[in-house]
Amino acid sequence: MSNIGTIIVLIILIAVVAIVIVTMVKRKKKGKTSCGCGCSNCAMQDSCHKTN
Repeated sequence: MSNIGTIIVLIILIAVVAIVIVTMVKRKKKGKTSCGCGCSNCAMQDSCHKTN
């Protein structure tokens, strides 16, 4: 019982990380990128948006 504060903080931290991961996966499935800038000058342009 002496570590209850640490346990509560750990549970909250794990929940926040899980929510962030789930949100990122959902955005990726919808085709949205993680950046908000334009892709014309981005070095990772080809890996984000595959050209057909």
